[in-house]
Amino acid sequence: MSDGLQRIRFPKGISGYIPPPGFAPRATVANARLNELFNVMTSCEGVSQFKDIISKSDRKELQLMVLLLTSDSDYFTEVVRNIYGSRRVQKLLGISDDMDAFFCAAILRRFFHIITDKYASYVVIRAMLVFDKKKKYVMYEHLLHHALDIARNQYGCIALNEVITDADDPFYRNLLLDLVARNARCLSNEPSGNFVVQHVLTLYDLRCTHNVAVSLRGHCIDLSFKKYGSYIVEKLLDTEESMAVVVTELLECEGGRLMRLARNEYGSFVVVKALRVTHETNRVDLFRGLVQKLMPSRHLLLRSHGSNIVNFLESTI
Repeated sequence: MSDGLQRIRFPKGISGYIPPPGFAPRATVANARLNELFNVMTSCEGVSQFKDIISKSDRKELQLMVLLLTSDSDYFTEVVRNIYGSRRVQKLLGISDDMDAFFCAAILRRFFHIITDKYASYVVIRAMLVFDKKKKYVMYEHLLHHALDIARNQYGCIALNEVITDADDPFYRNLLLDLVARNARCLSNEPSGNFVVQHVLTLYDLRCTHNVAVSLRGHCIDLSFKKYGSYIVEKLLDTEESMAVVVTELLECEGGRLMRLARNEYGSFVVVKALRVTHETNRVDLFRGLVQKLMPSRHLLLRSHGSNIVNFLESTI
């Protein structure tokens, strides 16, 4: 880069000087204008100055500003981890392919740390919407590589759900859905991963739902005893094929365990939904099987969380 390009002046006096590697934005720095750019991007008071820069800068000046923002990984990460920095970087995404190339490279260098951050993750979500196909494909590959760890993260699971929902490439969308389905058992028992499994089931992708049901076959009752696990099992009851997997497991378990589940604060909702969906879909074999297992001990349900089951049984007699 020429000296003239390095020293180009942005509106409000922001310099095009490139920060040295390992730049720490909170530390004292020699270049005050570099610090000023950081403040413009991350401070609450910098909103009007940022808007002024966007409106008055030509494409070359904006490109140099983006180059400055992305030339050091630590600097860029600190910017996007800030609530205002994240929002302002999102506004810079999609303006030009050249600028997006700088952003893409910067995101990929710290991909896992960015996508699992409360605010920085929204930069990835936005990038996956506005980047061209070539950049998206590279992002998808990184996402697939880290997907399970991202799914287990408090903020990463939210970002992963958003990317799956918005995915406009059928090939990569199916790869992501397949990965979640194959790992549904372990994810269902994770506080954050559980939300990813729930989310893919709300997409009503029959292939994915079937694959999740296959992965969870034999584990539905265990999940039903848990708050968030029961949510997953209830969602499996929403489609006919996966419903049969769940109800068959309920019918095959020994009576005492089914009764414990029916009296459980979470499991009772699974059992009553299983009764309702088999009744409404006219699956007489499955419905009668459940009734026959529950009726002999219905008196045990009355003074427990299973009272809703008794009410439903009596309404169908």
